[in-house]
Amino acid sequence: MAKAILLLSGGLDSTLAGKMLVDLGISVEAINFVSPFCNCSPKTLGCSAAKKAAEQLGIPVKVFSTGDEYIEIIKHPRFKRGSGMNPCLDCRIFIFSRAKKYMEDTGADFIVTGEVLGERPMSQHRGAMELIERESGLDGLILRPLSAQLFPPTKAELENLVDRDKLLGIQGRCRKPQIELAAKIGIDDFLCPAGGCLLTDLEFAARLRELLKHKPDFGMNDLKLLKVGRHFRLPSGSKAVVGRDEMENCILEKLGQDDDKLLLPLSNTGPSVLVRGHCTEEDLTYGSRFLAAYTKGGMLMDVEISSRKLKENVLLTGISPLDKDTIDALWIGNLKD
Repeated sequence: MAKAILLLSGGLDSTLAGKMLVDLGISVEAINFVSPFCNCSPKTLGCSAAKKAAEQLGIPVKVFSTGDEYIEIIKHPRFKRGSGMNPCLDCRIFIFSRAKKYMEDTGADFIVTGEVLGERPMSQHRGAMELIERESGLDGLILRPLSAQLFPPTKAELENLVDRDKLLGIQGRCRKPQIELAAKIGIDDFLCPAGGCLLTDLEFAARLRELLKHKPDFGMNDLKLLKVGRHFRLPSGSKAVVGRDEMENCILEKLGQDDDKLLLPLSNTGPSVLVRGHCTEEDLTYGSRFLAAYTKGGMLMDVEISSRKLKENVLLTGISPLDKDTIDALWIGNLKD
């Protein structure tokens, strides 16, 4: 029996591709790559959409974290970025290269994806797909069941491991053919559209671009911090992040590093503020004034300043809130709720 490795996101296209191969009698194993920029699944599910889809297909799935090497690709892509900070071609080459290694390690015959020709403007036009295939060393080894009739036969088809006549020729951005196919072959529980990526979000991209400028050696913790709160660049070069709700306040506390300072209002109801950087007295004053600006009543009497190294209550009397013009000037990318 032929064996295939399915790149499974949990979205409709990759789930359909997996179902088609299973129905053709192919032994299919799924792999999923977890990116810090993925936002395609509901927050309550995290990246378990792929696991749910694999369960529906009756196939095993192995989940990989993209890790620090992936961050280097975000910093220094070989190929062009999209409208945000999304190096889609480099990202796909990275994923396919690791899928190739897993295919070889497990003795599989080929890779399967849910890609549809012309569906995504940057990574799924013919030239991009040929580039990705070539750069990842997978020439003739990537089967795209939904669009296979639009491509030359793959090695699996030429060797009669897969019946080419049972494959499709879908193309374009309209999802109607996939939805109709899902109803026909019994896929009725796909959890998310594939490909949701924060790097394509212009507001998040502005934060990341600014971070790369001020801290070229940023790591995973910095990326996680980008995903929460309101971000401000202080005159000293430090950063202040203001929580927007109770959940974000908790996340800021968890993401705090040894040299960070966490500011909490004691006498009023308000947000947490994380100050990251050298953290001068001026930075703490700015942090306190941000607290005042986003605290009910707009005036603070007591602020607790803590870090992993120290914890003390500091009495700050009559801290006035920052004015709107100053807030807008310091707001990274001038992002607004």
